[in-house]
Amino acid sequence: MGKKSEFLLQVSNLKQYFPVKGGVFGSKVGDVKAVDGVSFHIKKGETLGLVGESGCGKSTLGKSIVRLLKPTAGQIQFQGMDITNMAQPALRPLRQDFQMVFQDPAESLDSRMNVNELIAEPLVIQRMGNARQRRQRVNELLDQVGLPKSAAQKFPFEFSGGQRQRIGIARALAVNPDLLILDEPVSALDVSVQAQVINLLLELQRELSLSYLFIAHDLAVVKHVSDRVAVMYLGKLVEEAPANELYQDPKHAYTKALFSAIPVPEPGHQRERTILEGEVPSPINPPTGSAFGSRINHPDYEKTVGVDLTPVEISPGHLVAPDQCCLTSEDFAKVKPKEEPLPASTD
Repeated sequence: MGKKSEFLLQVSNLKQYFPVKGGVFGSKVGDVKAVDGVSFHIKKGETLGLVGESGCGKSTLGKSIVRLLKPTAGQIQFQGMDITNMAQPALRPLRQDFQMVFQDPAESLDSRMNVNELIAEPLVIQRMGNARQRRQRVNELLDQVGLPKSAAQKFPFEFSGGQRQRIGIARALAVNPDLLILDEPVSALDVSVQAQVINLLLELQRELSLSYLFIAHDLAVVKHVSDRVAVMYLGKLVEEAPANELYQDPKHAYTKALFSAIPVPEPGHQRERTILEGEVPSPINPPTGSAFGSRINHPDYEKTVGVDLTPVEISPGHLVAPDQCCLTSEDFAKVKPKEEPLPASTD
C-alpha cells in the first residue's frame, strides 16, 4: 500500500516523449517532447482546469495519467501509490478509481454495442456484480445522467451529441471512481448543450465527491468549473493559481495573451486583445530557453537559455515560470533565482 497523502493525485516532473524515426533503416532521429517535465496535484473533491493551445500536450498528459500511455520519465502517484511503471495486471483493479471521459463521444463509444453493454462493460471487466445487478446499475446511471431507462437498448448513433456524452459520463462513473480525467468533454457539442453537460458534471461532483482534471481550451468554461487552473505551453506548465486569482491577475505573458481572447459579456465593452506573433516552436526541437520568449523573439531570450523555468511561487498558491521574457520586471524580481555569493578572497 502507498503512504497516506493529502493529495488524491500527485504528478511529478512527468515526461511523455514519442520517438521520431527516419532514414533508410528507420532509426530514431529524435523525440516529440509532448509532455516535458510537468508537476501538479489534485486534492479530493477538487477540480484542476488545464488550458493551452491545441497541440500543447494537454490530452497526452491526461492519457499518461490514466496510463493509456506509459510515461517516459517522472512519477504519478494516485492515492499515495506510485502507478508510473505499474504492470497492467496490478494496475487493472486500480483503474476503477480513475476514469477518463473523451472529447468525441461518437468516436469513444463502440457503435456495435448498445448502451446497456457500453455502460456495463467496465463492471464486467472489474468483475463487479452479476448480470441482474449490472442491469440495475446501468438503470441507476442512466437516471443519474438524465437519460430514460429505455435508452439502455438503443445504440449510440440513435442519440444526439449531448446524449452520447452523457452515456460516456455514465460509463466512466459505472465503477465508482474518485477521479475523472475530462478531456475536452464539451468542445464537440453545441453551446446550448455544453451548458447542460457542464451543469451535470458539477452536480455529479457535489453528489459523489468527485475530483476532476478538466482539460479544455474554452477559458470561460474552465473558469466556471475549476478551483485552480494550470496553463500549459509546448509541453510545460507556465502558470498555476486559484481560478479567480489567475483570471484577475495573470502573471505570465502567454497566460495574459490567452485570457485576452475571452469575450466580455457586456455589450459595447471589449477587452484589449493580445495578438500572438511568430510560430509555435516544434516539440521535436524545442528551444533550450524560454519557449514563449523564442516565439516572440524577445530580446532577453538568450538570458533564459539553460535556466530552470519550473514554476515557483510568486504569492501563496500562485506559481509561475521564472521567465525573464514573460514577466514584468517587478514580478520577475519576486521569482528570480538568487545568485550564489562568490567565495571570499583568501588574499
